[in-house]
Amino acid sequence: MSSGPSVSKSRDLTLAEVLATFTEGPQTGVFTDGSSEGNPGPGGWGAVLVVDGQVVVQEYGSGGHTTNNRMELTAMIAGLKMIPPDTPTDVYTDSELIVNILTKWASGWRERGWKKKSSGPIANLELVKEAYALVQARPHANIRWIKAHSGFRWNEYADSLATAYRRDVV
Repeated sequence: MSSGPSVSKSRDLTLAEVLATFTEGPQTGVFTDGSSEGNPGPGGWGAVLVVDGQVVVQEYGSGGHTTNNRMELTAMIAGLKMIPPDTPTDVYTDSELIVNILTKWASGWRERGWKKKSSGPIANLELVKEAYALVQARPHANIRWIKAHSGFRWNEYADSLATAYRRDVV
């Protein structure tokens, strides 16, 4: 199946179903995703390192009472840890918020003592700090946005890892 509207948006696909259904999209990189049912609610995260269309390593987990942004950040942290600091790698997330945090906002927050220009706390600060430190330690990691539920194989795969907590079969 080529890219297009994803059946994974309306049903939880297993990893095998994702691989049998989708073929399009980048074939090398780290792909991360997080999810929650309710916000907060039960949630999960997944990260996969792929080289030339082959899974090198994958990790996933879940949380009982969490938010989608916590799970997105947890997935990003796991994904960044998969790559050596000196290796050029595209790291994909379907969360524009996470891309903006790590590529635009975190440097200013750090310079201001981890404070925003406007009032209010930085949500999930401990995870933001950890993810940002990993990005800084991996200067060749390129944090990129990829459209969710677009039929791109490895983003769908990361989504399947992130929703595995809802299924008996990964």
